[in-house]
Amino acid sequence: MTENKTDNKERPKKIRRIFESIAFRYDLLNHLLSFGLDFYWRKKALKLTGVGKETILLDIACGTGDFAAEARKQGVRQIIGADFSFNMLKLFNEKSDWIKGKNFQTVAEFIPLKDETVTNITVAFGVRNFYNIPAAFKNFNRVLKKNGKVTILEFRLPEKRFLKFVYNSYFKYILPAVGGFISRDYEAYKYLPESVEEFDKKMNLVELLREAEFGEIKRYSMTFGIVQVVTGHKP
Repeated sequence: MTENKTDNKERPKKIRRIFESIAFRYDLLNHLLSFGLDFYWRKKALKLTGVGKETILLDIACGTGDFAAEARKQGVRQIIGADFSFNMLKLFNEKSDWIKGKNFQTVAEFIPLKDETVTNITVAFGVRNFYNIPAAFKNFNRVLKKNGKVTILEFRLPEKRFLKFVYNSYFKYILPAVGGFISRDYEAYKYLPESVEEFDKKMNLVELLREAEFGEIKRYSMTFGIVQVVTGHKP
């Protein structure tokens, strides 16, 4: 079903409310509901990116800072976190005092950085929450230095029928029940599977990055195809 204009206007407010609400249970539920695989996914995505001590990293939709923390383990020292949730950024600061003062509350479509500021941009499980993905990707291109790299870690629906059945059963029934009970926000964990399914049907990250003038675009599949890593370079 196609969203009407009112739905489109209300969607950013709904998503912001959800993430402000679940921020203080976000890490626990990420680790629990992914069976700890989220640590592996972030580590693998950054290995594919090839970050190091020379990297200047902008982590968009940074949440509480798990991606930034893993980047630091891999040698990155210059890290900027950006998220539209105040509560997420508050927790980011509390557990990542090594980056305190170097993050800001914003949306991906309006990044308050000068042109060609960073060498790398990462987004973990956040692109499907953007309200205008093409505009966000063009903004990514703007703030990246020449030969800079964007890395997107995102859920997707597995292609094999049996895996898709198992995945949908877990995502639509078990995850909302457990996530809703622990977070006390059932709407939030109902939104997650709905957003993944809608995003997977309507959006092609490779094509969207190409339209934003990125090159050398690569897609990697992980964990039976339920997670994808997509990378692209700024020429």
